[in-house]
Amino acid sequence: MLLQLSADIQNIPNFIPWQQTIGLMEMIVKGAIIGIVVSAPMGPTGVLCIQRTLNKGRWYGFATGCGAALSDIIYAIITGYGMSFVVDYIEDPHLLFWMKLVGCALLFIFGIYTFHSNPAGEIRNVSHNKGSLVTTFITGFSTTFLNPGIVFLFLAMFGQFTFIVPDNPIPQIAGYIFIVIGALLWWFVLSWLVDKVRNRFEERGLWIINRVIGVIVMIVSAVVAIWTLTGNSIPSMY
Repeated sequence: MLLQLSADIQNIPNFIPWQQTIGLMEMIVKGAIIGIVVSAPMGPTGVLCIQRTLNKGRWYGFATGCGAALSDIIYAIITGYGMSFVVDYIEDPHLLFWMKLVGCALLFIFGIYTFHSNPAGEIRNVSHNKGSLVTTFITGFSTTFLNPGIVFLFLAMFGQFTFIVPDNPIPQIAGYIFIVIGALLWWFVLSWLVDKVRNRFEERGLWIINRVIGVIVMIVSAVVAIWTLTGNSIPSMY
């Protein structure tokens, strides 16, 4: 019986629970990537950030992004908390395989949507009365929080990156922290760039940004899908 059990274990791929094989540095990098990918598409919040940067200054655009980052981490925690209830099931390598493929498909569809969307249609007049940074932060938060569809994007990203590690809390907490840091990094760079080119910025720039982001998301989704189908995974970083 012991010999048979040993043989059975050897025939099961990835027998060691995947939560136990994910290191701190790997979760930091994955969290930062997720934060950037979730923030990058030029939806209503992105357009609002650019408008405020152009009309009121760089820090008003960044404050808008900070509000969006707070909303993102709330939805990320909600998504992760929900997924933690089914973690025992997705430890099954076959279920994990299909979850990764579904995540790739959802991200690819998201990339197509981003590629074809025209954020210029979201542009509207913004008051030149600066107001306070706190008010700017709150409106950035509310604009993003009123879009609960972002949960599906987090589901796709978490599935692709095997991000949920409930039995390894320190890397998991670090991952959530770096989702926020990744998002803040995106909003900081975006507001800085827009401020630098404010005299040459055109609505076409929004369209180009969305197309580039859409292509990148589609390529990454396709590459991860190929890795999954060929029996590989995202390279370990620890």
